Amino acid sequence: MPDDAPLLRVRHLVKEYTRRRGMLLRASTVRAVDGVSFEVGRGETLGLVGESGSGKTTTARMVLRLIEPTSGEVWFEGRDVLALPAGELRRLRRQMQMVFQDPWSSLNPRMRVGAIVEEPLVIHRVGDRAARRERVVELLRLVGLDPSQARRYPSELSGGQRQRIGLARALALEPSFLVADEPVSALDVSVQAQVLNLLMDLRDRLGLTYLFIAHDLRVVRHLCTHVAVMHHGRIVEAGTADAVFGDPQDECTKRLLRGQST
Repeated sequence: MPDDAPLLRVRHLVKEYTRRRGMLLRASTVRAVDGVSFEVGRGETLGLVGESGSGKTTTARMVLRLIEPTSGEVWFEGRDVLALPAGELRRLRRQMQMVFQDPWSSLNPRMRVGAIVEEPLVIHRVGDRAARRERVVELLRLVGLDPSQARRYPSELSGGQRQRIGLARALALEPSFLVADEPVSALDVSVQAQVLNLLMDLRDRLGLTYLFIAHDLRVVRHLCTHVAVMHHGRIVEAGTADAVFGDPQDECTKRLLRGQST
């Protein structure tokens, strides 16, 4: 794969759901994502933004094959993600990880922090027990937490600390690509900047590429190199962050920008 080729290429992605309103009524088809295409280069951060229900999270989950698309293509490092058999997809998932919106619901409350961070290493059979424990210590330090936190439960941590745990878990397998689904929207404003700065620092230190899902354009402006705006399942505007913020063309983008200034 050429060095200048996009790390991720998405083409004409579609997701349809069948909705039934009653036993005797005909089923209707709802198109949640409607022909979405975009690319993400190595080291870039693409902000996929839009109002609630615009299809952002559905698109992200299809990219990772957490849900199957109705049609379309997803290429990662030159490989057809949607055509991979289960074993190859499992191996590819070491390179593609996700940070979820709500750190409380995405962490098992019955597991200690150390076990949560170690879990991907256990699932993928990486290293022996001693090596995994050493890796957990390294990961906790990487995300700005004291290794002593490994003995605690998620309920004993703040929202910002829990999101750092989710990030440490996502980084355990040394991925090159992270999908971050509204990773700061559940956090207090005072904590959001800390987590965003951590994401930028990790991107630079580890050479990460991000697909960053958000509805708050202030967050996107702070972090993203490129922006794609979704509305009713379609991308209505895309470009560099400077171009989209400096001279928005679509009314949906203008509306989102007006909303952030109110």
